[in-house]
Formats: sequence, structure tokens, C-alpha cells
Amino acid sequence: MKDLTKGYPAKVILMFAIPLMCSTILQQLYNMVDSKIVSAYVGTVALASVGATSVVSNTLIGFINGLTQGFGILIANSFGARDEKRMRHSVAGTMILTATITIVLTVAGLLLIRPMLVLLKTPEDIMDSSLSYVRIILAGIVFTALYNMFANVLRAVGDSKTPLYCLIMGVILNVGLDLLFIAVFHWGIQGAAYATILAQAVSGILCMAYVLVKFHSLLPHRDEWKVPRELYGNLITTGLAMGLMGCIVNIGTIILQGAINGLGTSIVAAHTAARRLFDILMILIYTVGLAMTTYVSQNVGAGRVDRIKQGVIHAHVVVTVISTFMIILCYLIAQPVIEWLTSSKDPVIVEPAVFYLKFGVWFFYALGPLFILRCSLQGMGCKMIPICSSILELLVKIVSTSILVPHLQYFGVALTEPISWILMTTLLTIGYIRNAPDKVVVSP
Repeated sequence: MKDLTKGYPAKVILMFAIPLMCSTILQQLYNMVDSKIVSAYVGTVALASVGATSVVSNTLIGFINGLTQGFGILIANSFGARDEKRMRHSVAGTMILTATITIVLTVAGLLLIRPMLVLLKTPEDIMDSSLSYVRIILAGIVFTALYNMFANVLRAVGDSKTPLYCLIMGVILNVGLDLLFIAVFHWGIQGAAYATILAQAVSGILCMAYVLVKFHSLLPHRDEWKVPRELYGNLITTGLAMGLMGCIVNIGTIILQGAINGLGTSIVAAHTAARRLFDILMILIYTVGLAMTTYVSQNVGAGRVDRIKQGVIHAHVVVTVISTFMIILCYLIAQPVIEWLTSSKDPVIVEPAVFYLKFGVWFFYALGPLFILRCSLQGMGCKMIPICSSILELLVKIVSTSILVPHLQYFGVALTEPISWILMTTLLTIGYIRNAPDKVVVSP
């Protein structure tokens, strides 16, 4: 366990964020390697199949991750307040609610996936392969939930290293199984899906085993499984606020993906490759924001308003420096990485992907403050403003899908997120000023 209520804020935030950075980079690097293996051994059409369905599975996975992050806010708050009984009650509620909601989402996802892909205008030439891939991923969401739940419990009490170690084991296994199932057994993209869920199962079980063996103080006693109704209410509202926020963002992405799918298989493949690299480039600023959720939550519990304000300022400086470095790196590596990812030098695929990257990366200067402010507000217990910002992003994507993309084609796609980031950052800045840390009431 690590106490984030002491020490120089910038150093504390960075030291907590570094394992988060490594975890997220590993996940995205795996996605890149997975895309490379699929494109090299199965083909560009298979890569497009994976890309056409990823927004659907990512919406459900993102909801579960946001849900468990929200639960972690209550755990971190109790840890900062040194209230161990409330902390264990929060862990019990987290386990019960995560299990229940995951079962519901899995069943709903499997029942609705075909009409969702039809609604997304998935090209007919990749519909069958897309369905065969995403159904396996959806069936294995329970393992993703297992990892995310225990990882976020550990992060709530300041341990961001153990989830990283468990993830490393999973990623190594994932790449090995990818090569075995696709290159040796010739299972196609179904092999990639099976490799993913098996690796997630290993990461989740390892993380759970570590908590059970090493963190007895987190485990609820027999009488603590009966969670107080008020705490259940707080867990549900906080978890759903963060889960819905991510879900709203991904719904917008699904709508936008429908427009991208309508631009043809080559553009779908180009966008899939571009997003793989783009997601890696923004990891560092995203994880600094993610670290702020735990940092602020613990300091709210401890009543350290001064540290919250300091931390927000320090985090803004950090993400500005990181954004500058990412812009330079993007211009250096964009084209060779896209060519490697797609296993192609066809300008119809490579040029749109490289343009998307080089244009979008400049708006990291808006995206960094967005992550810092949104996560800080969540840690302060301000639920509605982050949700409103996500709704704003959804509205921008709807407008883009109906106006920008039909008129500007793929350039309209590239414009969509930068516009939403600028508007969201403006809204979050106003929200942070209006809900200053010294107005926060520490939960009893």
C-alpha cells in the first residue's frame, strides 16, 4: 500500500503513474503486435474485421473498467481517511456489484452484437469474420472484469505495481498464444480472440491471488459482506458515473465507427492501424490523469485540500511536457510504424493513417488538461460535470457523423476528436473553478 497524502505532489503522482503508464503501454503494444500478426498471417481484410468490432467490445470493457475505477474512489477515500472497516465494506460491495453487472453485460452483448454490427454498417465482406471474432471476446469479458476489479482495488490503496506485473505475464502469454493459434494452428482471427481471453484470465487470476495472499487487510470479514445501504448507494452512483462516462464516449466512437465503415474496407484498415499508434502516444498523459483520481481521492479522505490544488497544478505541467515530446515522436515514427502495422505500403491505406496521426497529435495540448481535470473532479466526488463533458463529446461525434464525414470524408473523422477535446476542456475548466477543492465535503 502507498499513502499518496504525503510527499512532494509531482513526485508522488509520477511515481504512482509510471506503473500505470507501463501497464497501458503494454496493453497497447500488445494490440499493435496483435494487429501485425493478424495482418501478416491472415490479411488486411482480417485486420479490418478486428477494427470494425473493437469499438463494440471496447465499449463494454470500458464500462466495466470505469465502473471498477469508480468503486476504487470509495476505497481510496476510506484508505486516506484511515477507515479500514468502511474500506473493507467498499471492497465487498465492489466484488458483488462487479460480478452482477458483468453477467448482465455479457448476456446483453452476445444477444445484441449482430444487430449492432449491422447498425454500424459493417461491410458485408467482413461481417462473418467480425462476428466470429467479437463473440469470443464478449464471452471472455468476465476475465477482463476480474483483472480490472482487483487491479483497481490495489491501485486505490496506492499499489500500481502489482497490476503491472500481472499484466506483463498476460501480455507475454498473449503474444505467444497469438503466434501459436494463428501462425501454427491457422485458426485465423478466432485464434487471436482465444489468445486474448486466455491471457486476460491469467492476468485476472494472478491479481486476485495476490490480493488474497498479501492484502488480508483489504478482505472483508464475514459480517462485512453485508454492505450498508448508504455505502451501496455511493458505490453505485460513483461507479455508474465513471462507467457511463466511458460508455457515453464509446457510444460516440461507435457512431463515428459506423461512418468510418461506410468509407470502405481500406479506410477501416487505415483507421484501425492509426488508432493503435495514436492510443499509445496518448498513454502517458492519460495515465497521469488516471493517477490523479487516486491521488485526489486519498487526499479528500485525509482532508488535505492544499495537496489537491498543488497536485492539479503539477500535473498540468507534467502533461504539457509529455505532449510536446509525443508530437515530436509522432512525426518521426508515424509512417514506418503504419507500414509495419498494416504490412503494406499502399498509399490508399498508409497516407490517411499518417495524416490522422500527425494532425491529431497537436491537440494533445487540450487532451492533457482534459484528463487531469476530469479525473480530479471524479476524485473530488463531482460526478455530473465529467458526465456532461462526455455527453458533449457524444454530441460532437453525432454532428460529425451526420455533417463533417459526409462532406469532408476522412478529414471529417480526423477533425472530430480535436473539436470535442477543446470543448470538453473548456467545460471541465469551468467546472473545476466552480467546484474548487476547498468546497469538497469529505464523506463520513
